Amino acid sequence: MAETSDERSAGRRQRDTDQTDRASRGRNGRVSALRAGEGPGGRFGHGLELHDRQPPENTNAFWRDAAQFSTIGLFVIASIGALYLARPVLMPTVAAFVIGFMLGPLSAWARRIGLPPVLTAIVLWLSVVAVFYGILAILSAPAVEWIARAPDIGATIREKLHLLDRPLAALRDLRDAVLPEGEKAGLGVDLAGFLQTAFGFATPAIGQFLIFFGALFFVLLGRAQLRQVMVFFFSEREARLRTLKILNDVEYNLTTYLSVVAVINCIVGVAAAIVAWATGLPSPLALGLLAAILNFIPYIGPLIMELVLLAIGIVTFPSLAHALIAPGLFLLFTTLEGHFITPAIMGRRLTLNPLTVFLALIFWTWMWGPVGAFLAVPLVIVALVTFNHLTPDDDAALPG
Repeated sequence: MAETSDERSAGRRQRDTDQTDRASRGRNGRVSALRAGEGPGGRFGHGLELHDRQPPENTNAFWRDAAQFSTIGLFVIASIGALYLARPVLMPTVAAFVIGFMLGPLSAWARRIGLPPVLTAIVLWLSVVAVFYGILAILSAPAVEWIARAPDIGATIREKLHLLDRPLAALRDLRDAVLPEGEKAGLGVDLAGFLQTAFGFATPAIGQFLIFFGALFFVLLGRAQLRQVMVFFFSEREARLRTLKILNDVEYNLTTYLSVVAVINCIVGVAAAIVAWATGLPSPLALGLLAAILNFIPYIGPLIMELVLLAIGIVTFPSLAHALIAPGLFLLFTTLEGHFITPAIMGRRLTLNPLTVFLALIFWTWMWGPVGAFLAVPLVIVALVTFNHLTPDDDAALPG
């Protein structure tokens, strides 16, 4: 029997429907495989092998935490900018507070024996002024002499370092090939520009010294009132007690650090003076004092002292081998000091994480220059004491 036109139309519609269903099932299968990470390259086209992937069911908490972290990050960036922009005032003020906290136990002892706070503040303040004046008096005379001999020293150094003539010539050729003619003249020494830079550095430094000594006197004078204001700033008894413990621990740890490190640095200074005297370097007393001061800066200070001894040796002695004796002996002593003397004196109580100290040294040197380098370790101590008082002791166990 022949098919009617209606039956043929119904058959074509059925075949079209079957093809559409098969195509839909194929697309859905591929989409499901990609969503499950079963397709080639995973969901986002990567070929990584993931174990026990458990994405969060609720992403609201994730974005809330992300917003909090972003707010904290903006606050940190703003704080860093404020510290950098306000350094002419903040740097000497923070230094005064650090020195005042270091001298806090002496103020407390003087108060216990009945000395008036004004007399104690004046005596301690004059002691700090005397120390600064003594350092400047010992270092200024050799510094002025070396500055006056700067042209002769430069010629002597160029003559002694003739071994570096070929590398320096290669650098000059590279400079001539890279820089245009107009910029080559700018590489010379501009004495007027140097004096202007030095004057621009000395002028705010004088003001910062005045801020430092003024703030230090008032910190020493108002130590008890300052502690009282900081404690009674909080209304709860537990918070007040915690603040008092933080202040006491900060003073104790800073004083202990200053005392122990000062003893170690005095040993380093005496050793540097002996090395300078034994090898025939000029001004051994000034070099010993400079070594003791620079040793307050971890890592960088001894390196700077090595370079100073090398430069003075190059100018003083006839040969480069003779000039290397003093920095070599000082390097040997600082190695012994870092591995044996300092651990024996400080013990485990004052041991700080070397990475923390190094990062703090980089940050505060970048932020506040040489003064920031001196303040890096005391500020780390203050931060660690405060952090340990404000955080719980129990640590969450991490999976192995």
